[in-house]
Amino acid sequence: MVKIREFKSSDKDEQSARQLSSSFDETDFEFLDESVIEDEEASYKSIISKKILTLDFSKNSSSIQFGIGGATGWLTGYLVGKVGKALAAAVGGSILLLNMGTRAGYITVDWEKVDTDVRTASETVSHRIAQKKENEQTKRFFEKEKLIGTVVVDSRNEVVHSGIILTLEGTVNMQLSAKSVGLFEAFYNSIKPVSLLRNVIEVAKPGKLPSGHNEIPFEVVLAPLKNRTLYESYHGVFIKIMYEIKCEMKRSLLNKDLQKTCDFLIEYKPKFINQPPIKEVPFKISSKALSQKVSGKIPNCIVTGFLKSVNCNIVDPFYGELTVENSEMPIKSIELQLVRVETCGCAEGYARDATEIQNLQIADGDVFRGISIPIYMVLPRLFTCPTLETTNFKIEFEVNLIVVFSDDHILTENFPIRVYR
Repeated sequence: MVKIREFKSSDKDEQSARQLSSSFDETDFEFLDESVIEDEEASYKSIISKKILTLDFSKNSSSIQFGIGGATGWLTGYLVGKVGKALAAAVGGSILLLNMGTRAGYITVDWEKVDTDVRTASETVSHRIAQKKENEQTKRFFEKEKLIGTVVVDSRNEVVHSGIILTLEGTVNMQLSAKSVGLFEAFYNSIKPVSLLRNVIEVAKPGKLPSGHNEIPFEVVLAPLKNRTLYESYHGVFIKIMYEIKCEMKRSLLNKDLQKTCDFLIEYKPKFINQPPIKEVPFKISSKALSQKVSGKIPNCIVTGFLKSVNCNIVDPFYGELTVENSEMPIKSIELQLVRVETCGCAEGYARDATEIQNLQIADGDVFRGISIPIYMVLPRLFTCPTLETTNFKIEFEVNLIVVFSDDHILTENFPIRVYR
C-alpha cells in the first residue's frame, strides 16, 4: 500500500522542481523485468558456488594452509565418528536382539547351516584367489578363452618402427625313435608338425614410440583352426604339444627386427559328468606265475594289494596299498614307476616307444611281512596329460610296481591307466 502525503511548498521550491524535471528525458529511465532479476541472482549463485568449490590455498602461507587442513580434518573425523557410532550401535543392537530372541524361543536360527554357508563361501573365495594366482604364475588358459596382456617397450630414445605384430601358434611336434625305424631314418624322416592354432594380429601400426616406458594392450581369443582342437600342453620325448606367443617389432633395413617369445599352457576345462566310476583294482604279484616262463630258480614271493582306481584324474594323486605276504629272499626295495607310451604315425607304420617319467621308492629294505604299505604318487604337470588318441599320434600312460630283491633280481607288475581331467 502506497501512501501519498501533501506538502505545502513555497514558490521557490516549485520553481526548482520544474527545472529539475525539465532536465530529464523519458529515455533516461529503464524499467527492469522480474525474470531478468531472477536470472541475475541465479548467475550470481553459480559464480559463488564455483568460487567456493575451486578454492586454491596453495598460494597462501603455510600457517593458513595448516589451519584450514586441520579444521577440515577435524570436521571430517567428527562426522565419521558420529556416523560410525550410530552404525556400530545399530549392528550391535540387531545382534543383541537376535540373540535375545533366540534365547527366548521367538527366533530359531539354523547355526549349522550358517556355519556351512560361511565355510563354503570362504573356501570358494580362497579357491578363486588361489586359482587366479596360479593362472598368473603358470600362464594357463582354456580353449576359446581371451588372452589379455600388454606389449611393453622401454627405450631411452624415440623408436621408429614399421609395425608391431603378435603371432599365436600351437603345434604338435613328433619325432621318430631310432629304436623303431633306425638311426638314419629317424634323422632324415621327420614328421610334419600338426598345426592347432595360428592367429596373427597387428598390435600397433607403423609409426613412432616416445622414449621411456610404453605399454600397448592386446586381446585375442584362443580359437583353434578349422576342424582342430586345442590339446593340453605336453612335453614328452617323441611328442610335444606346445603353444607360444611371439611379438615382433618390424624396423627399417638398417636396424634389426626385435622379437620376444613366451610360452603359455592350454588345459581342458574340468568336466563333472560322464566320468568313469571309481573302482578299486585288486592285484596279486606272485613269483609262481613266472616260474613256468623263466628258467632257473625263482624265490617264492607274494605281494598283494589294491589300487584305488586305474581311471585317474590328473589333479588327484594316484594311490593304493600293498602288503608283502611272503618272501624267501630279502627285499632290497619296492618302487613305483610312471611310464609314458607315445605312438607316432609314419610311412612305415606306427612307432611305439615307452619311456620313464618318474620312479618313486615306496619301501626301502626288507620290509615286515603282513603290514600295509601306502602307495602315493602325484602326476607331474607338463610330463603328463589326459590320455590322447588321434589319427596321427597317441599318448598313453602305465604304472609299474617293482620289487627288487637283495641279489638285484626284479619282480614287476604292469598296470595301464587312463588319465582324464
